[in-house]
Amino acid sequence: MEFIIIMAIGALASILANKGIAVFNDGFRPLVPQYFDGKISRKELAATSFAISFGLVVGFGIPTSIAASIILIHSILLATDIIGTVFKDDMKGMIFAGVAGALYGAAILGGLQVIVDLFSKLPFDFLSALGGVSAPVTAAFAIFPAVAVAMQHGFKKGAITGAVSVLIWFVVKRFGTFAIGEATVALNAEGIAMLFGTVMMLFFATRTKTDAKTNNQDLTNVFSTQVSRIQKNWWVLGLMGGLIAAGTSLLIIAGDPTSLALLAEGQFASAAMAAFARAIGFIPLVFTTAIVTGVYGPAGATFVFAIGILLHGNPLFAFVVGAVVMVIEVFLINAFAKGMDKFPGVREMGEHIRTSMSKVLEVALLVGGVTAANTMANGIGSLFVIGFYLLNKQSKKPIVDLAVGPVAAIAFGILLNILLVMGLWVLPV
Repeated sequence: MEFIIIMAIGALASILANKGIAVFNDGFRPLVPQYFDGKISRKELAATSFAISFGLVVGFGIPTSIAASIILIHSILLATDIIGTVFKDDMKGMIFAGVAGALYGAAILGGLQVIVDLFSKLPFDFLSALGGVSAPVTAAFAIFPAVAVAMQHGFKKGAITGAVSVLIWFVVKRFGTFAIGEATVALNAEGIAMLFGTVMMLFFATRTKTDAKTNNQDLTNVFSTQVSRIQKNWWVLGLMGGLIAAGTSLLIIAGDPTSLALLAEGQFASAAMAAFARAIGFIPLVFTTAIVTGVYGPAGATFVFAIGILLHGNPLFAFVVGAVVMVIEVFLINAFAKGMDKFPGVREMGEHIRTSMSKVLEVALLVGGVTAANTMANGIGSLFVIGFYLLNKQSKKPIVDLAVGPVAAIAFGILLNILLVMGLWVLPV
């Protein structure tokens, strides 16, 4: 079933990109209507998609997926943006795009397992150490609401939010395990701490007033044709949402590195909460670009990932609920826009959530890379990953900071195997 779902996701996402209905890369979305308006050629559209997405696929999506053995959705949907735009937007091109997308989906799922199996057969098996890359993510993700509050409302409110999150963590760790009848219930300290931080983040955001004149309701009025174009394709977007929710429920894909790391640790409640918070953060970006361009995202505002995690192990149920949520989301674009106008602080909060999550992940994955490399070879592992990070900064074509930790840890593990074969390194006793 895993291969069927992943091939269906690859095929449908490629077709959506081919027809200009939905693309995953937020930066690429505004370019799609320029092709349909005749301002750029198909080749220019495809070349731009390749230029802004390929590096993220090989430098971020795939290394992060290997580290956790769960496919980060960027590995698939950024590539299907490229595949969909490479072929012409006629019937033949749509069929070719669908076939190529399905084959790519199968290749990424099968290839990931092949790579994992290959690594496990190396003279020095560093896969268990590589799992340490995601360990700091599971511990640190609860602090992102405090960072977002500090970015939006200043250091003082951010520090208060951070202090409350830390205090809640200690309280839950100390008193969060209790018995109900014969069952023992253990609350997740990180998840509860993040929940309190998120509530405080929303509280501060809803109290924000602004004199901003531009609002999303104006946008929906001006771009009513684009909104209608999205809503006209509700059924195929619903199908896409259902497939993504089903794939997430089978734990073969994840929507972001935070929930991916938590899923790898089996922390489903925390992973769902992280995915839900991320979806809230993406509402302003996805909806605004969708309203202006008439092009949606294949995963929408990404609520379908939270649905898939909550219904893990039930792919059929997850498919139905995911599809329904996606359709509701599409028809609520206008309502969401009005809501964001009523609470402008919530609209602005989205950008701060995305930025704070990226900053927390960047640091956590770098620390995770250092920890993993040090587990492989104590001392020199720190030197390698930190050196990799700093030298990457000086490169003419640096890989994204988020990917440095996983990429450096994988490169270090391969290097140790080469040195072991050459007799320049011995296995630790």
